[in-house]
Amino acid sequence: MILFAIGLAAGIIGGMGIGGGTILIPALTIFLNVNQHTSQSVNLITFIPMAIVALIIHLRQKNVVLKYLLPLIIGGIIGSIAGSYIAITLSSLILKRIFAVFLLIMGLYEILSDTKK
Repeated sequence: MILFAIGLAAGIIGGMGIGGGTILIPALTIFLNVNQHTSQSVNLITFIPMAIVALIIHLRQKNVVLKYLLPLIIGGIIGSIAGSYIAITLSSLILKRIFAVFLLIMGLYEILSDTKK
């Protein structure tokens, strides 16, 4: 039941475009004692079907700017290759700390940014 709840929360957050990994990775490491490398790998696999569903819905709503896709996809592929190689060389503890700092920075940015548009 805990896995379903984690998946549901990650799916909701991911469908909103925030990224389900912000819920999934900490939940797996904290509640299920899964190591950081495995949690991040599980996140990447579960991301695929969640992203497909969210993408279909966002395409139907015309929320996707197609002219941005190619450079973002190319950069994302190169970045994911580099990030994967970096991640496998780091210990789980260092990887966990990097992820925590990333979440902290993103949280602070969201709290402090001016969203009046």
